[in-house]
Amino acid sequence: MKLETTTADFSDEQKRYLEGFMSGLQVGRIGRGAALGAGVASTGSKVEPELEPTGPDAAHLKAQDRFLRDGKKLSDPEKFKRDQHPFDAYERLKEQARTNASPSPADNFRWRYYGMFYVAPTQNSFMCRLRLPNGMLKHWQFAGVADLAERYGGGYAHITTRANIQVREIEPQYTVAMIEAITDLGLCSRGSGADNIRNVTGTPTAGIDPQELIDTRPYARDWHFHILNDRSLIGLPRKFNVAFDGAGTIAVLEDTNDIAFAAVEVKDGFGVEPGVWFRLGIGGITGHKDFARDTGIVVRLSEATMVADAIVRVFIAHGDRTNRAKARLKYVLDSMGLDKFLELVEEQFGRQLTRVSAEAIAPRPDHDRFAHIGVHAQKQPGLNWIGVVLPVGRLTCTQMRGLARIAHDLGDGDIRLTVWQNLLISGVADGNIGVVVAAIEALGLAAKASSIRAGLVACTGNSGCKFAASDTKRHADEIASWCESRVPLDTPINIHLTGCHHSCAQHYIGDIGLLGARVAINADGDTVEGYHVTIGGGFGSAAGIGQELYRDIKAEEAPVVIERILRVYLKHRASPDESFAAFSRRHQSEALRAMAAEITI
Repeated sequence: MKLETTTADFSDEQKRYLEGFMSGLQVGRIGRGAALGAGVASTGSKVEPELEPTGPDAAHLKAQDRFLRDGKKLSDPEKFKRDQHPFDAYERLKEQARTNASPSPADNFRWRYYGMFYVAPTQNSFMCRLRLPNGMLKHWQFAGVADLAERYGGGYAHITTRANIQVREIEPQYTVAMIEAITDLGLCSRGSGADNIRNVTGTPTAGIDPQELIDTRPYARDWHFHILNDRSLIGLPRKFNVAFDGAGTIAVLEDTNDIAFAAVEVKDGFGVEPGVWFRLGIGGITGHKDFARDTGIVVRLSEATMVADAIVRVFIAHGDRTNRAKARLKYVLDSMGLDKFLELVEEQFGRQLTRVSAEAIAPRPDHDRFAHIGVHAQKQPGLNWIGVVLPVGRLTCTQMRGLARIAHDLGDGDIRLTVWQNLLISGVADGNIGVVVAAIEALGLAAKASSIRAGLVACTGNSGCKFAASDTKRHADEIASWCESRVPLDTPINIHLTGCHHSCAQHYIGDIGLLGARVAINADGDTVEGYHVTIGGGFGSAAGIGQELYRDIKAEEAPVVIERILRVYLKHRASPDESFAAFSRRHQSEALRAMAAEITI
């Protein structure tokens, strides 16, 4: 900052005063360096370099400056972060709560750092999303969330596809009360939205699974607290997902995450200490048709957090701050290549990572696609987990309290959420299985499901999300109700309904995926809710991206369309052992459509 004066403008005494005044302003600017950065004004226009950003936000500010020096414009969310870090704006959130005021677009983005999403116009209220490492909480915490949903929200909650909880219909006046009451429960919502590392998922049967290689809970928990206690890991170029799979019975879908830690057994004789390691995958984002890439790297269990830290910091430095559609980790990998990215990660980590050949890794046990539903024996003799079916993830407060009481009275007190939008009650003694199932049914829920409902996944839909084109949860229920009584399936089928291109329900990995769309019904441009339909997706050992089968199917026609697809599978599969994914992948879409047209309904 430079003071421009001439002799004619001011006296010597006035000049000395103004120079001292400007020097004082400069000192104040240095104090705000961590908040605003240097070299570029917060509006996005260029100025002369003055200060090197310092403090926990420095890496983010330097990354923004790099784009601005190249003459590019920051995306709006990057401008919002640059103008004021969300964690520095809590007093304004409190003021808006006092006046029951709706947030500006900038503040709507900022409040997501606290787990608060203003979801107008679908609902003139907030949705609150929690953070639950490994998807686990205690019975009393689950009941406590039910109390908060009843006190401040709409009297219900949703279990999400990241083994998390969302509470909806929270008026602006209750946002701060909700955030702070969640903390009183020993939980938090901090960093659960916007450009942050989202809920850390892990094997839901961790510690009780007969086939697991490791208990993922300590690793998910360590990463969870590492994030929460380091502000420099807040405010990434885009959202970021991390998962830990302990090779348990229930799939975690780790290969759909930006970082996938999958427990593997490294065999002896390959130049690496034998035993259980994490195999590292990076860049998964199936909504953009990409699974995590196998790096050939294995990570010591004790080093998982710091390896993840190094990956995130390279992403912070190199992720796109101008184009939100290309800001995920996948696009950094696409741009610089996997090898170059890993070289930077190793530089950040401080040493080379361990690489092994595929032959060095023992085969992993397969997932059981029904293991998240019903009664299953734990590795502790005489104990079981019971998977509870939740209608596309929705629970009333009464049901939540009831399940919490069952977990306390007849289980081990834990509530275990899964990425399949349901929950497990663990530690149920053999002699109590019948009474637990009866108690679950008394709540209007169930511990068993049809092949269709067991694998039914749906995002929030347009009843609560402005991006969604269709009412996914309602349509999912309609599809299940129609098909389960008409199609005698004898094998698990995953049907995923997602309302928009963000693919929160990961439609591309479903046996059948439905992507919300507005379907034209006349030449005037009038539209109705509908879907594009994909088939043949999969996960784990059967990982694959579905192929499009139909476009622009009206939502009211979807149940019949899905019935036809299922009947084609049952009629033309090679044998009862052929999975839906295997069947659909050996046929082109045109051939499948021709088969479906021959089905009489």
